[in-house]
Amino acid sequence: MERVVLAAPRGFCAGVAYAIDIVNRALDAFGTPLYVRHAIVHNEWVVRSFEDRGVVFVEEIAEVPAGMPVVFSAHGVSPEVREQSRQRGLKIIDATCPLVDKVHREAREWAQRGYTILYIGHEGHVEAEGTMGEAPAQMVLVDNVDQARTLELAQAERLVVLTQTTLSVDEVTSIVEVLAARFPRLRTPRKEDICYATTTRQEAVKALAEQCDMILVVGSTTSSNTNRLREVAESNGCVSYLIGTAEELRPEWVEQFQVIGVTSGASTPELVVDQVMSRLMDLRAVPVDTLKTAEERIHFRAPRELVAAAQGG
Repeated sequence: MERVVLAAPRGFCAGVAYAIDIVNRALDAFGTPLYVRHAIVHNEWVVRSFEDRGVVFVEEIAEVPAGMPVVFSAHGVSPEVREQSRQRGLKIIDATCPLVDKVHREAREWAQRGYTILYIGHEGHVEAEGTMGEAPAQMVLVDNVDQARTLELAQAERLVVLTQTTLSVDEVTSIVEVLAARFPRLRTPRKEDICYATTTRQEAVKALAEQCDMILVVGSTTSSNTNRLREVAESNGCVSYLIGTAEELRPEWVEQFQVIGVTSGASTPELVVDQVMSRLMDLRAVPVDTLKTAEERIHFRAPRELVAAAQGG
């Protein structure tokens, strides 16, 4: 290893920072135990740090005692989950990313207009489950290009495509091209659904791939956007590894590769990246450059009522 190149932007997006801020404020407002449905974001370090402070993560609303506060994760939930929460008298604190909420609104609006919605997303992902719950009878999941090529529909006149926010931009483009060729009347939203941070981080990885022999993506294997970063690196001809902690860094990589790029998923704390960088420098102290490809200025503010409750009224 002769040089390390850090991607910028990397790490927390505005939606992740928003969700974490909401949990912190909910802890101040309501104390512990505080219940959160699903991992607030897909990163084990973040989840463990909140568990250490008394946060209880659950997958089913039935696990939350009646009348208690419950935080919905950044990935969003279906109307069914919201109704279950109301029936149990839970105090709902919604940390859904505003960009995910945008796709939920689009799903409701297109469904009300009688459209069949082709939803490009990964089966079983919590964001996909929440969004498709908005209109389950009118939504069809398209997971990949092969499914797009073989999809059979009862009607092809009123169709629209929506997208999970954390997918590969290139993969979605390929799927939409196939769908548009097969269904000429297919409509798309006025603004794409893929999150700005997903896009900018993928573009940063493409730029890294032009300079590096190998790219380390720091983040969780459960994180969709983090996995897509590794895939983007490899599709651009660069060896890439996804690691969750500095301990997973292999010393032989320092011997094998001349220029190593480092980036991180949108739910990865910068502290974990710092630990990885420290480990790299321990193995071999080399120059570190930053490759900046975009400026991010988006910020989401926590709801006023939660801010007031956290401040004691």
